[in-house]
Amino acid sequence: MKPITLEWIDKAEWDFLSARRELRVRNRPNCDLVCFLSQQCAEKYLKARLVEAGVRFPKIHNLTALLKLVLPVEPRLVGLRVPLASLNPYAVEFRYPGDTSTKEDAHAALANCRAVRIEVRKCLGLDEPPTGQMKLVIKERRATYRVRRRRK
Repeated sequence: MKPITLEWIDKAEWDFLSARRELRVRNRPNCDLVCFLSQQCAEKYLKARLVEAGVRFPKIHNLTALLKLVLPVEPRLVGLRVPLASLNPYAVEFRYPGDTSTKEDAHAALANCRAVRIEVRKCLGLDEPPTGQMKLVIKERRATYRVRRRRK
């Protein structure tokens, strides 16, 4: 695999893991960010496939347009039209005042991202890695808070 393809994959994986981590936040997860990162992950995976195939592409964020470029070299990705179309608006939607995503939007975005991720990884001959195989170390700790009570 080309080194630049691996860089695209690495960046996509960071977006995927960051979206998953943000959605697990118990107190006020940033659902807008989850939607954006899900779109970004899908975009980077499509670009990784294009780079690996030697297909030039413009600097765009339109997932539908990127899929059209990928299909001649990877026709089996045609089934990703619906998940990609649903992720497409998140490149800009919710990033500015006036619109806010819901937790349901974020869950759907991450599910669609996961579907794209799995299929493109298969096309690239990659398995779905556990976090430990990606040179990424994510340790989560739950904070313990103690309330000090005043004595009277």
